[in-house]
Amino acid sequence: MQRLYFLIPDKETTTAIVDELGGMGLTKDHLHVMGKDWKPLETEGVPSATLIQTTDVVNASMRGAIVGAVLGLVLGLIAHFVLVDTNIVWMALGMVVFGALFGVWASSMVGVSVRDIKVSQYDKAIKRGAMLLIVDVPGEREEAFRAAIQRHHPDVVIDKVSAQNRKQHAGEGH
Repeated sequence: MQRLYFLIPDKETTTAIVDELGGMGLTKDHLHVMGKDWKPLETEGVPSATLIQTTDVVNASMRGAIVGAVLGLVLGLIAHFVLVDTNIVWMALGMVVFGALFGVWASSMVGVSVRDIKVSQYDKAIKRGAMLLIVDVPGEREEAFRAAIQRHHPDVVIDKVSAQNRKQHAGEGH
């Protein structure tokens, strides 16, 4: 799946695009909207974007699990050899699990406060009344979705997170 970001100037155009994307086979589960006045769109069945779509919580949690597991393993080995003479397998395994869980918890607390790369890029436009439609499309059909929307709505900005964005914002956004 590829995540596309549609910056749309108004609610009416957003409704039209949601209908078009539905006609192309996307379900409401693939569409998430955010904006200053998004409530009317929610009554039309367009789900609002959640913390998962608008923050770095998922990526932060994955990074936290990895770092926590590694630190847990190191601390488990240190504890076994320095502090307690126990079964090394159980000590290391227990500390890896504890470290991973603690890493997920701690990093998700930070990730919730960090905006997604593209969402933060469009914050000013959203505050001025534009709508941001976050759409998950099959990777092989990405160009078809882009072309259809651009053909009918040339004023809509369509973007996605590029490899360069990920590299520049590693650890601080999607």
